[in-house]
Amino acid sequence: MSYSVGQVAAFASVTVRTLHHYDEIGLLQPGERNHAGHRRYGDDDLDRLQQILFYRELGFPLDEVAALLDDPHANPQQHLRRQHDLLTARIAKLQEMAAAVEHAMEARRMNVRLTPEEKFEAFGDYDPDEHAAEVEERWGDTEGYKESQRRTAAYTKDDWKRLTAELNAIHGKMADQLAQGVPADAEAAMDVAEEHRLFICGAYYECSHEIHTCLGEMYVTDERFTATYEAIRTGLAVYMRDAILANAARHQ
Repeated sequence: MSYSVGQVAAFASVTVRTLHHYDEIGLLQPGERNHAGHRRYGDDDLDRLQQILFYRELGFPLDEVAALLDDPHANPQQHLRRQHDLLTARIAKLQEMAAAVEHAMEARRMNVRLTPEEKFEAFGDYDPDEHAAEVEERWGDTEGYKESQRRTAAYTKDDWKRLTAELNAIHGKMADQLAQGVPADAEAAMDVAEEHRLFICGAYYECSHEIHTCLGEMYVTDERFTATYEAIRTGLAVYMRDAILANAARHQ
């Protein structure tokens, strides 16, 4: 069985131009060509393309990808094991950052009484003040921002760690619903969305269903939020948005 360049581009969600480039530089040369000279890709070619895309997603430049894949002492299983380890480490790091990112964006600015070392411990590499100017410019005049400022001003490191754990648990529940194929408008998914809304109410500011739906939309339209949720589980940003919308409609 072999496939045309157009079919492979569709399978892998890459452009035909990308596949042509990989062929030209010797990174992925199709195993055969038909009588008209058109590229045809076999199963081995698709396996190699999968490995290339894994490494590209991990940030490896093309020359390093070629060196890794052409290493005569490596085998496909070793590549998969290496990629799994790297991806697992990235996911773990992004999950640590997820709560900090959401705190910073939803609370609009965290006036946390922590030393720089404590901030690093609580939030990893994410600086909670990084988006402070943007946040204040967008929401500084709102009651929610002012209320969040008042509440978070007194939070300690232990408070932030507790909130991080609670939010991670909620995200984990929603990701589990998605993984199990539960529709976003099912009662179980809507219940987790309501738990998320009540978490915001308890930790930061009074989050009405209307405000919550605006946050859900931001999870999809703001690439920073989208990346955070996608790092937890692919498709979670849209699923979270849809569950929030369904939950809001349920309470109307």
